[in-house]
Amino acid sequence: MGTLKYAILGLLEQKPRSGYELSQEFESTLNEFWSAKHSQIYPELRKLTQEGAVEYQVEIVGTALEKKMYSITDKGREEFMQWLDQNRPLPPTPKNELRLQVFFSSCLGPQRRLELLEYQLEEHQKRLEHLRHNQTKFDAIPPKDSPEFGDYLVLMGAIMREENNCQWVRECIRLCQE
Repeated sequence: MGTLKYAILGLLEQKPRSGYELSQEFESTLNEFWSAKHSQIYPELRKLTQEGAVEYQVEIVGTALEKKMYSITDKGREEFMQWLDQNRPLPPTPKNELRLQVFFSSCLGPQRRLELLEYQLEEHQKRLEHLRHNQTKFDAIPPKDSPEFGDYLVLMGAIMREENNCQWVRECIRLCQE
């Protein structure tokens, strides 16, 4: 079973949402560690509805616009909780194109290797700045039983990852300059 199913069920466990609102969550909150396109979400919602894991009610917006509000069913909640409660082995190391380029960077001239690394440092610094900006939505650590606490933990991990990436690239630059 695809993990997208559980991402959707988890979001619906937090609160009922429209397909559009689910898409917005993938673009904003989940985008630092999980992605799904509009074209993936709606077919998955249809499938989950057919399986009885979610249901929807049609709401009228304005005078005529219909909007489906999806919510998780008891069956969906049971499947989600079974998935959530399982220990999973560490997945294979994800592919990283920059690390592959660095691995083969001896094929480049010394100046071009430095340019590549300096560019990547700038990119990681921009991402780190973006993550730190996202962190400003938290005035304090959220309550441990709130959905925001998980968001806080994942954002903290993303910030630490980017800080580490910046540190690694800086060290690569330093070694290349020696």
